[in-house]
Amino acid sequence: MGLQCGIVGLPNVGKSTLFNALSSAKAQAANFPFCTIEPNIGVITVPDERLIKLAELVKPEKIIPTTIEIVDIAGLVKGASKGEGLGNQFLGNIRETNAIIHVLRCFVDDNIVHVDGSVNPVRDKEIIDTELQLKDLDTIDKKMQRLGRLVKSTDKDAIASMELVKQLKAHIEKGQSARTFPIKFEENKNLADLYLLTSKPIVYVCNVDEKSVVSGNQFVEQVREAIKNENAELLIISAAIEADIAQLDSYDDRQAFLSDLGLKESGVARLVHSAYHLLNLITYLTAGEKEVRAWTIHRGMTAPQAAGVIHTDFEKGFIRAEVIAYADYIKYRSEAACRDAGKLRVEGREYIVHDGDVMHFRFNV
Repeated sequence: MGLQCGIVGLPNVGKSTLFNALSSAKAQAANFPFCTIEPNIGVITVPDERLIKLAELVKPEKIIPTTIEIVDIAGLVKGASKGEGLGNQFLGNIRETNAIIHVLRCFVDDNIVHVDGSVNPVRDKEIIDTELQLKDLDTIDKKMQRLGRLVKSTDKDAIASMELVKQLKAHIEKGQSARTFPIKFEENKNLADLYLLTSKPIVYVCNVDEKSVVSGNQFVEQVREAIKNENAELLIISAAIEADIAQLDSYDDRQAFLSDLGLKESGVARLVHSAYHLLNLITYLTAGEKEVRAWTIHRGMTAPQAAGVIHTDFEKGFIRAEVIAYADYIKYRSEAACRDAGKLRVEGREYIVHDGDVMHFRFNV
């Protein structure tokens, strides 16, 4: 499944530096490749050391990690919802993404002028929020116009939808994002077709100076307080440090660099993990002589649904799944040894896939 995150932020907050670091980042668990689809789209591999450890045992021809597309949403400035700064074009780009990465400037540097003259990440957040909310209100108004014609015909479903949409509009007009509306969009057929920008899951990236990268600073705490009711992720990252890491060729050099800073993993890796957590995603693995590969699925998927991520024929003709827990595979060191130890399970159509399952599917088309 393709996963796409849009990266947004005001000018001079470090968004471009972070995007460029992401775009040139080598995978943090090994030297997997990076590619660029378009100038404003980067593809980064999802760091997963389980792939490396499985490959050491299986000795495959290649290792294929799962990936995330990062889309640089440029042109978001005050007035974007009215078309300022190519706003309409780039707001449309956000609509296509699964989640938003919002970069906030949380560092002071007199050599980098802030567009509004001072460092205030909460104000910056509210500027972007307002633009997204205004665009959502425009979407809601169009929905209400369509519903209005049905309400006149006393369509009961339309009347119920209109009432709910009115409540949502009032919520957003108070400066609240749709993601904080008490009714979940995916659970309500009356809201699901709106595809609102502010309903998307969001990661707030606090871009800090080097000395604040471990524990943050007062700006980070201001952001933390501002988003406490949003059900959002918050990450502390130094875009400048990520740019330095991206220049290092070897995995060992990158790890040594991080260790010197008191960090266990890079901001790129933590950003990927946050996106997975926010979107309720997990990874299962396949292992064979040709390849060891990671596959991204939604948590709660059944074995046939997971098989369908590889190919629709796998789901249609699903017979069974042969499953080995990752820890068992590492302990017994081969599929054959796991089978002899009784650690290879045969699962049917109702099996819920777990993160790290090593799977082989039997199917018939």
